[in-house]
Amino acid sequence: MADDGREDDGTVLDARRMARILDCVEGGDTPELTRLLEPLHAADVADLLEQIGAEQRRKLLAMWSGEIDGDILSEISDSIREEVIESLPPDVVAEAMRDLDTDDVVDILEDLEEPAQAAILSTLESADRLAVEQALAYPEYSAGRLMQREVVTAPEHWTVGEMIDHLRSVDWLPDQFYHVILVDPRIKPVSYVTLGRLLSARRDVALKSIVEDSFRVIEAGEPEADVAYLFNQYHLISCPVVDVHGRLVGVITIDDAMNVLDEEHQEDMLRMAGVDDEATLADTVWEATKGRALWLFVNLLTAILASVVISAFAETIEQMVALAVLMPIVASMGGNAGTQSMTVAVRALATRDLTPRNAARVIRREVAVGAINGAVFGLLMALVAGVWFGVPMLAAVIGLAMVLTLVAAAFGGIAIPMALERAGIDPALASGPFVTTVTDVVGFFAFLGLASWMLL
Repeated sequence: MADDGREDDGTVLDARRMARILDCVEGGDTPELTRLLEPLHAADVADLLEQIGAEQRRKLLAMWSGEIDGDILSEISDSIREEVIESLPPDVVAEAMRDLDTDDVVDILEDLEEPAQAAILSTLESADRLAVEQALAYPEYSAGRLMQREVVTAPEHWTVGEMIDHLRSVDWLPDQFYHVILVDPRIKPVSYVTLGRLLSARRDVALKSIVEDSFRVIEAGEPEADVAYLFNQYHLISCPVVDVHGRLVGVITIDDAMNVLDEEHQEDMLRMAGVDDEATLADTVWEATKGRALWLFVNLLTAILASVVISAFAETIEQMVALAVLMPIVASMGGNAGTQSMTVAVRALATRDLTPRNAARVIRREVAVGAINGAVFGLLMALVAGVWFGVPMLAAVIGLAMVLTLVAAAFGGIAIPMALERAGIDPALASGPFVTTVTDVVGFFAFLGLASWMLL
């Protein structure tokens, strides 16, 4: 039985199977290792290679290198892919690459060092090598890098019967394709037909009479983030890619576009936490330390700024120790409220739901939310402080400070990411420290300033 209570069907990478695989690696039992690994999906094999240690990974690859195929290399995380490729015999790598479409080959090669790229390119057939080199010539993170060169096309005057006969007669077809792209005599895409419509129409029907309304084209130099947005916004399945002259050079399919969206979401999450956007569990101690140190240093500077505000009210705090007890509550509430607004803003900017056209309305809404929450929790905290310390004016001070802090946090959480994006700075990367600074400084200044005015 598998660990989750289900019967093990031989294709699940659970804890028990992984333990048996590692036992085979340590014991050098290649036949049993093959029996355990062979039924697994390529993604599960890739997960296994990512989760085990470097020494175990090298032993496993040495024992099972002949079975590593292109699908497994494509699934492996960028952080260990080069290490895996270097551990494999050149002929195994070459054969694995021949099994892949050009977009998958490009995805693997672009993360490798130049000598490794050259070694793999030299093993490809001349036509494949030329297609990959042309794709690599496009800017990084562009549609040209994302597209596959294998495209199914047809003249726009063909009928369904002619298209079906053509598909049956060709020696190759892409592993994945969803549309037949109709082109004019200059090889410019003019529309496309889904395979479903193609197979359900009569043979004498003209292809141009069953084209899809969703047809769009992407220029090869467009950023891949724009490509992912286009797919997500218009629910595309595939999209032709054209050069600067409008000629068809490739096609992007939904799986590649969704991979971009997934990577962007992961990067945003890591950046908002002040972590390098390429950080993984496979990083060394030094790589992880270096990737986090910069933003820890920025946070240190902002914390010093907040401490300077506190020091300006040192005499006030000395006269009423209760202020020191309540200060962290104000700062914590402001920080959480600011993070909430900032997260909403960064996500809305990434999906293009937050624009200059609706910015004022969104800011007003967030400020209103901050004011309401500030009033509710300010009243609650005023009651707590009144009972706790028995000083009515202190209760009023922390209640008012809570309102001002949450309003400032809500405003800063929206306005700061928008300002950073307008300045050309990634809001996911830089918003956190600035929003924290605003909430801390405003919170401490409001609380201690009101205390100095109303209590002393």
